[in-house]
Amino acid sequence: MLDLVFDVEGRTLQRDHRRALAAALQRALPWLEATPGAAVHGLKLPPGDERVAHLSQRTRLVLRLPRERVAAAEALDGATLELDALPLRLHRPRRRELLGAPAQYAHLVAFADDDELAFVRDVDEQLRALGVRARVICGRRQVVERGTLAGYSLMLDGLQPADALRVQEAGLGAHHQLGCGVFVPHKSSAAVGTMP
Repeated sequence: MLDLVFDVEGRTLQRDHRRALAAALQRALPWLEATPGAAVHGLKLPPGDERVAHLSQRTRLVLRLPRERVAAAEALDGATLELDALPLRLHRPRRRELLGAPAQYAHLVAFADDDELAFVRDVDEQLRALGVRARVICGRRQVVERGTLAGYSLMLDGLQPADALRVQEAGLGAHHQLGCGVFVPHKSSAAVGTMP
């Protein structure tokens, strides 16, 4: 697995764009949803409360993909995705290797039951199934997509390098195509619950 990073060109985007992005990517890459381990990182938008956000020049689209699918996804270079009638043009795909850092952070992890105690129990069960040991630090609860998707930010700390890579490759919870359960290396556990 590795991350494929695209520069994006566009003026605005709905803050609740996860489902629209997943649908647009599925139209462009029909194999994406059925590919084990494939995930879409959440697009980072400038902070604010308005429904539509202006895109920053630093906004990137990042796909987590098996190596054998990367070349097919690189064909999106120059393509325009339509997200709720707002165009998002993709440029300059770059491959980025996953890093086995001891702290891994996911901005949003979602399970069927979003009660905090049940959430932590579900995380522990999935980590055991992966054979991964880590200190679990649950962050704040979040509700996105107009109230239809909820979960928690999550830090996993004290990971061995192989376990850190396993967590990044497998993800945790559901809705990986909506940017949930996608882990990235983090320097410190102090930022859990803060906006990335």
